[in-house]
Amino acid sequence: MKKNIFKIVITAGFLSVSFASCTKKLDLLPTNDVTAAQVYSTPAGYKQAFAKVYGSFALTGNQGPAGNGDIQGIDEGTSDFLRLFWKAQELSTDEAVVSWGDPGIQDFHNMNWSSSNPMLTGLYYRAYYQITLCNDFINQASDANLASRGITGADADAIKLFATEARFLRAYQYWVIMDLFGTGPMATEKDALGSVLPAQASRATFFSYIESELKAIEGSLVAAKANEYGRADKAAAWSLLSRIYLNAQVYTGTARWADAAIYSKKVIDAGYSLIPNYTQLMLADNQTNTNEFILTINYDGLKTQNYGGTTFLTHAPVGGSMTASNAGIDGGWAGVRTTKNLPALFPDVTGTADKRAQFYSSGQALEISDLTKFTDGYAVTKYRNVTKAGANGSSLTFPDIDFPIFRLAEQYLTYAEATLRSGADATLALTYINNLRTRAYGNTAGNIATGQLTTDFILDERARELYWEGFRRTDLIRYNKFVESTYLWPWKGGVKSGTSVDAYRKIYPIPSADISSNVKLVQNPGY
Repeated sequence: MKKNIFKIVITAGFLSVSFASCTKKLDLLPTNDVTAAQVYSTPAGYKQAFAKVYGSFALTGNQGPAGNGDIQGIDEGTSDFLRLFWKAQELSTDEAVVSWGDPGIQDFHNMNWSSSNPMLTGLYYRAYYQITLCNDFINQASDANLASRGITGADADAIKLFATEARFLRAYQYWVIMDLFGTGPMATEKDALGSVLPAQASRATFFSYIESELKAIEGSLVAAKANEYGRADKAAAWSLLSRIYLNAQVYTGTARWADAAIYSKKVIDAGYSLIPNYTQLMLADNQTNTNEFILTINYDGLKTQNYGGTTFLTHAPVGGSMTASNAGIDGGWAGVRTTKNLPALFPDVTGTADKRAQFYSSGQALEISDLTKFTDGYAVTKYRNVTKAGANGSSLTFPDIDFPIFRLAEQYLTYAEATLRSGADATLALTYINNLRTRAYGNTAGNIATGQLTTDFILDERARELYWEGFRRTDLIRYNKFVESTYLWPWKGGVKSGTSVDAYRKIYPIPSADISSNVKLVQNPGY
């Protein structure tokens, strides 16, 4: 794909999704025969365009599950944001391996990716596509544009709130670029589409921009827990701030532990609570987990049909002797499993003690002799397309499971780590960790004492609590255990027993396609 993502023209077809996209059940209304000027001519048109801004997180195109993808140059089934993000964050670590031979997919665990890796290219362009949608909507929602279209009063106020949420979603996608690629082009609503090639921003520049945007919109966002399910509120902004502050030393060279603790505490104090049963976090009716979920990507088996997202996370781990119907699906893809390092973190793999251990071991070897053999490595059963009552989701092919971008457990873990690293009183941090462990064990048997709470313990606890949710690569980098020889896992760096790799692997390369199309871009070192 030899085109710069900012030169993609957003047509009415890209913007034609009903506003119901922000709810659990999505209704798609393609209107490819209208122009952008027509779409933005009415308040209803703004709602349709706004729905596409959110919908692009869960959809791969206007048709779905294939046939009219948003991102060209990659199979639409693999172009979903979450599927690509998950591969980059999990397959490169001890938490996941894959059996397939798709071009570039084995590069993740072998840690030998290049700037032409098609999946990294797809992720990069997917992130910038979503940024472009945000930029366009924010531009169209300016005071001048609203006034020129005669949109005033309550309608104008609602659109301005939509634009504030679009600024949050843009900041989130710029975090994705900052975290995974380090640098990249930057454009805002002030940059006309296709007029000028965007300049490259450093990681520190991205950090400052994201931080300033989130603080600028914080006061205008809806109060925590007060917005429509699946839409951003103040707690979402605080959650992203706490996340960037937790990793600030990696991003900028300067630690911000106190700030990470401050903003995670804001979320914790906003009225959230853990749902009672960990195994019900990733089920078909998890849209009811609003006590714990802060912001979600919403999937619906009838209305968001694509082969990424939680469809991927439910089908891909099923194979071997596993029964697909137990996961509420019509068949497994025999793809992803875990290395022995993840189950080793639990007291047992059956979930008898710590209920967070959701593994399938029957017929699965713990040791991985062959990455391409599904039965090498334990399977993970965390994502299941069944309801809390045991009924199947609305479709056996496309699950209803929503994916939490932020949930309360992350904030507990962030507060605990940031508190320990800053040298502050860890009494409350211990309480939050034991809240997680009390839920996990069903009692206080797994609770720890003050002397057991260390940063290394928290890293392990993050794996036990957040595995397969897209955190592991970022966590290992923060702990200096991603490329280093001090922590190994099976087939790390392409060696069965694991090996260190060059430090430049801590960030991914800018795709060669964008380097060749934008003379202002310089490739990351080592690539």
